[in-house]
Amino acid sequence: MRAGLLVVVPLLVGWITYGQVRTTVAAPPNLRSIHPAPPAEITFRGQSITLTGLDNPLRHEGALDEHQALGKRIYYQNCLPCHGDHLDGLGHFAPGFNPLPANFQDNGTIAQLTESFVFWRVAKGGPGLPREATPWNSAMPKWEDFLTDKEIWSVIVYLYGQTGWKPRRWEAGGGK
Repeated sequence: MRAGLLVVVPLLVGWITYGQVRTTVAAPPNLRSIHPAPPAEITFRGQSITLTGLDNPLRHEGALDEHQALGKRIYYQNCLPCHGDHLDGLGHFAPGFNPLPANFQDNGTIAQLTESFVFWRVAKGGPGLPREATPWNSAMPKWEDFLTDKEIWSVIVYLYGQTGWKPRRWEAGGGK
């Protein structure tokens, strides 16, 4: 009986371990888009804003340094706890979120996006994401409830200025 247990128990443990570590090929439960397509138009504080072709209006208005200073102040008041002092998504509250807040230093985030896309994401936050962004909806609040459009655009100017990334531009229409 003892010899039988010495053979059966290791075989059972090995079989259970193998079942847990073997790879299986299966489709993901949901398709997820990291950068979901923004809507062509959004409503911001009761006003309709067309995002397609929209450039940051502050880049053509006043001194960019003033907008960057305002954006820095707003970032440190509102965004720092989650996105961090180094804009790397590692703020004090970041470990409590899944997924982590966006790392603006990474070339896979704002470096690939137009400023109008970033405006949409900041203004609408996690609740404004389309279905294909689930199951990893963002915990970011709808900042349109707290910030004006000028303040959001200023934060965007600050983010691009601090990271050194250049915002993507809309392509000119009609070309092949």
